[in-house]
Amino acid sequence: MFQKLVSHNDDIHRLVEKGYAVAFDSNCMVIRDIPYLDTQRQLQIGAIVTKLVLVDKERVTQDDHQIFFAGAIPHNLDGTPIPNLAGGPTQLLLSDACGDVIVQRSFSNKPKIAQKFVDFFEKIESYVAIISGPAMELHGANPYTFRTVEEVVSDSVFKFQDTLTSRAEITDLSAKFKDDVIAVIGLGGTGAYVLDFLVKTPVREIRTFDLDAFHVHNAFRSPGRLDPTELGKTKAEVYDSRYENFRTGLSGAPKLLDDSCTEDLKGVTFAFVCVDKGSSRSGIFDLLISMSIPFIDVGMGLNRKRGSLNGQLRVTCYSSENGQNVRDKGLAPLVDSQDDLYKTNIQISELNAFNACLAVIKFKQLRGFYFEEMSNYHLLFEVGDLKIVGESDAKED
Repeated sequence: MFQKLVSHNDDIHRLVEKGYAVAFDSNCMVIRDIPYLDTQRQLQIGAIVTKLVLVDKERVTQDDHQIFFAGAIPHNLDGTPIPNLAGGPTQLLLSDACGDVIVQRSFSNKPKIAQKFVDFFEKIESYVAIISGPAMELHGANPYTFRTVEEVVSDSVFKFQDTLTSRAEITDLSAKFKDDVIAVIGLGGTGAYVLDFLVKTPVREIRTFDLDAFHVHNAFRSPGRLDPTELGKTKAEVYDSRYENFRTGLSGAPKLLDDSCTEDLKGVTFAFVCVDKGSSRSGIFDLLISMSIPFIDVGMGLNRKRGSLNGQLRVTCYSSENGQNVRDKGLAPLVDSQDDLYKTNIQISELNAFNACLAVIKFKQLRGFYFEEMSNYHLLFEVGDLKIVGESDAKED
């Protein structure tokens, strides 16, 4: 990554050529060996961290005029804090490879005339002049160490750098998914949206299972554009192809799962069950519960008793410890229904998407990505009044 960014971005190349100790981590540029004065006018060494925004796979630009600083408040020659460095105390977690860089504050010093920096070279030079100027004058120190920091080997599953998490400063939270192997069973409307959300989540691997072919009506309740060449192919094949250029670790199998498919789910840490037939769901439940794989099952029930469509969306969570207990409550249909209007393929993509949203949000709560005030294992969304109700503590009768 280091050589690629330096060779394709002239401003970063100029920083390296001048002697700055440039490194890259968590979609940020890190510049170590920045001298500054503390309250006693003693020499201290800090680091500047600034976010990268990818233009494409090789070129980057700035996020804004601000920087992060690993160090205490820089001081002037007279021992007073350097003025015009707005910002304040903050944190920005980098990877373990940058364990020596502990961000403590942010600084904001916008150019007075242009109101923005031309490039990274101008930005770093400007902040170094402000932060390091007194230390350079008093102690003869300078940041031009020409030091190279061992490059971090990227283990990202994405084929583009994930700059969303760095811009939002949630890299540490996204790391909670790095060891997950997810199964998505069923790629109909809701399953397709579940997959779309998971593809953009840094889980290590995603395995999909669906034997059905992709037809025109599927395009009306699934994400993404329709390529006519996809029609007639299996859904597993279609979605593998759609996301092939986005990430690694996605594999689709055109098959139905039942209680005999233990090899297909070996190593899976979590599953999403997105099927509409109760009989299919029953066999899948047998398989997952027998393998102690936690999973979320989704469902949808609609009717036209009042003319307009009404009904519910359901999200039910089965933990590895209480899966059978929740199953025994009968919250998910395990036999085939004869009058489910959903099976007539009414186009309801917004309900499919919302059902998938609830399921993925619940999964991310379980991983600690989202805050969870009450641990609900069963959620129902009422279409008519737009309310969500939940049940907590699966052990209760």
